[in-house]
Amino acid sequence: MRPIRSPFTARRGRNTRRGTSPVPAAVGLAMALALTATACGTGSGSTDASGQPSASAADDGAGKITIPDGLKDKLKEHGIDIDKWKNGAWKNWDKDDWLREAEDYVNPIIEGLWNTDRMRDADDPEKSVDAGDLSGDQGVTDPTPRAVPARAVPPAYHSSSPEAGKVFFDAPEGTMVCSATVVADPAHPGKSNLVWTAGHCVHAGKKGGWYRNLAFVPSYNNAGVSSAEVENAPRTEIAPFGVWWADWAQTSDQWIKQGGATGGDGAPYDFAVIHVTPEKGGSGKSLEETVGSALPVDFDAPAVSRVGSITATGYPAAAPFDGETMYRCQDKPGRLSIVRSDPTMYRIGCTMTGGSSGGGWVATGSDGKPALVSNTSIGPVSSGWLAGPHLGKVAKGVYNEVSTKFATQ
Repeated sequence: MRPIRSPFTARRGRNTRRGTSPVPAAVGLAMALALTATACGTGSGSTDASGQPSASAADDGAGKITIPDGLKDKLKEHGIDIDKWKNGAWKNWDKDDWLREAEDYVNPIIEGLWNTDRMRDADDPEKSVDAGDLSGDQGVTDPTPRAVPARAVPPAYHSSSPEAGKVFFDAPEGTMVCSATVVADPAHPGKSNLVWTAGHCVHAGKKGGWYRNLAFVPSYNNAGVSSAEVENAPRTEIAPFGVWWADWAQTSDQWIKQGGATGGDGAPYDFAVIHVTPEKGGSGKSLEETVGSALPVDFDAPAVSRVGSITATGYPAAAPFDGETMYRCQDKPGRLSIVRSDPTMYRIGCTMTGGSSGGGWVATGSDGKPALVSNTSIGPVSSGWLAGPHLGKVAKGVYNEVSTKFATQ
């Protein structure tokens, strides 16, 4: 592991477990912040594959999904040979071949890739920012909140938090993991296939592109079994509601242009919406119908000072957590401003660590019902609090564009 240039230790995940190898820690600076996103492991899995389906994709009767002509054309446009891709060409992270523009997202399904071992071995990299950047906040940052201990969610997770789950993906560093939330789709009431997570869980930002093999697992490890038991469990137990692949992902233009490995750039715009489809075609039910719930998103949440309480949910993977258990924190939010020209973020006390990024922040809406108001974005290297973006006009634009894109399907 690379030496850390600070008196603090960067939050690493389980990088010495079976099937993984040590990876360099991100450089930490004194009083640094770190994205509580994902760390890397090497993961391994089957490369048997089918193409990515859409609403018009057909099943050949043998459980294999055919590739829609539209996707074939799009893959060809980007120089992607589907047969080579599913047999390992996706592992080529040459900068010239790494798709990064908003309209370039493609994600062919590789059936069976996310097996239990590969999901268990996914971890979390860091993103740090010098605390000196906080001096530009124009005095709107509130005092650092007290650390609120994360509490384990009682299993079965589906009973208490059916919208929550994990997002898995591949990056140049290895297999990665974030947390995510099923959200309502205005174009398909009661039948949503939309998932909310952090922007850095789908796109690397200004010096990278779209991550690959992006998939969502609702109610991951629903029974809450131990890490040792997960290791020997079949995928149907660890992913009881299936594996749902992203056939589209969208984040803010600000994250794509500003997001980076250091400096906190783009954090106030660090959100993303994913549209998913079942790996094997499924029963014809939507994600929302499958899990039984989807949270509305509140883009007009009141100012921080008028929000009584926020509950953040996720699967922290960096020590002292192992990524197999769902946790949550509840606290009254304060304000955090990193760059004076960017929107002020929510901040709560919470001891969750890497892997919890992208997890939903829920508050009581104006109608008295729970609504998603943010997602985990950043936190300090030593843990103790988390911050998430205030969802406004830009976030609503991303959400509406994804909903509209699939409105007729």
